[in-house]
Amino acid sequence: MSESESAKQAAVVWVHEQMERHGLTFEDLVEAGCFADAHIEVADQADAVAKAATPTPEVPPRVMYRNAMGQTWDGNGEYPDWLQRAVNAGQSIDFYRVE
Repeated sequence: MSESESAKQAAVVWVHEQMERHGLTFEDLVEAGCFADAHIEVADQADAVAKAATPTPEVPPRVMYRNAMGQTWDGNGEYPDWLQRAVNAGQSIDFYRVE
């Protein structure tokens, strides 16, 4: 998740918390003119707010390589130090593959 997406998600969670804290509904916000420029149906907006307020759990990366010490790597980006040292020492990367 990008930094801007994380910031948006945090803002949505904060707004949802404030709505709960002050007993506000989506309809209260619509009546107050918060969405005056929007051309989306109220029900669609309520669904969008509800979905955005529910954080989706991040799935941990799938482990593709593991050493005897339990250190892992998902195969993305540069080799981690432990794997780079092993490869530099002549060990095949396939030796550590767990798939």
